[in-house]
Amino acid sequence: MMIARSTATPDRSVWSAIVPPLVIMAAAALLRLPIALAHPYAAALLFLWVASDAMMLGLIARHRRPGWRAGIAAMAMAGSAVLSLSPVPIRAALVDMPWALAVPVVAIGLHGGWGLWRVAERVRHWGARDPDRWGALLGEILPPPLARFAMAEARLLHLALFRWNGAPDVPPGTIGFAYHRYLQPMMIALLLLSCIEIGVTHLLIAHWNRTLAWILFAISDVSLLYLVGLIKSLRLAPMLLTRTGVRIRAGILIDRTIPYEAIAEVTANPDGETVRAPGSWDVALLAWPNLMLRLETPLPPRSPWHGAPVHAIALRLDEPGRFLDELRARLVTRRVTGRS
Repeated sequence: MMIARSTATPDRSVWSAIVPPLVIMAAAALLRLPIALAHPYAAALLFLWVASDAMMLGLIARHRRPGWRAGIAAMAMAGSAVLSLSPVPIRAALVDMPWALAVPVVAIGLHGGWGLWRVAERVRHWGARDPDRWGALLGEILPPPLARFAMAEARLLHLALFRWNGAPDVPPGTIGFAYHRYLQPMMIALLLLSCIEIGVTHLLIAHWNRTLAWILFAISDVSLLYLVGLIKSLRLAPMLLTRTGVRIRAGILIDRTIPYEAIAEVTANPDGETVRAPGSWDVALLAWPNLMLRLETPLPPRSPWHGAPVHAIALRLDEPGRFLDELRARLVTRRVTGRS
């Protein structure tokens, strides 16, 4: 796993994936204006052109010479967006113009047919022990970013709803260190307060607008599921000392490995100036850290919104003394033996 991003700003491929959907959603919002509803045929053609142009330009920005399958997928996504996001009068105008829908409908058919054929091929060569088999299967139908997002959501919901007595994830050859004992009670208190707040808010808004109340209630329920998944993940994903480095984890929020050769020293009870320094990455959640990893060489910024290189990593563990002894022993062993 990557320990940090290599650049301080998002590259062109990131923007080319984000901008087209934003353009399409903005165009769909404009379709609700009176002038668009008054001229549905012109608005429908304009929306179809904007969606197709945005998806194709985004594809070309990511890949200088995209293949024909990628082009068909982009057109299929544009057509699906137009059909699903258009208001009823605009959609009716599109249906009245079969010649305008020919290209997106054919693209959707070709893309769906190709995806189903690839799904059938994967099922025919199904590997029951492959942990990524469902993600690969879904990626044959959906765009890779959307497939990864769907799989991440499915894992989180499975964690929140079903994994109640699961064992912590400590692979063979590693040592796990818990950090949930100090954190979980505070998170559970936050969950209970959120339940009370959601109930009161729902009752108040229901007197004003029942539809809005049910929409907010559904969003709040999903948020509670995410919070339950986060609380459970704190116990199931302890920090690890692996054969190659320290695997820093904070539930579903953080999972990065720092190689041993990148660590200069580890100290206990760091001072406030070091923890709050721009180059410090504070991994301790809702509490003051009790350990500090000082790095031999700074790591690249961990995200586009944190431009300073990472010089130190602050942690909080339930058993800091045992972690300190184990990590120092491994650092000394590697330096004495000269392993890199």
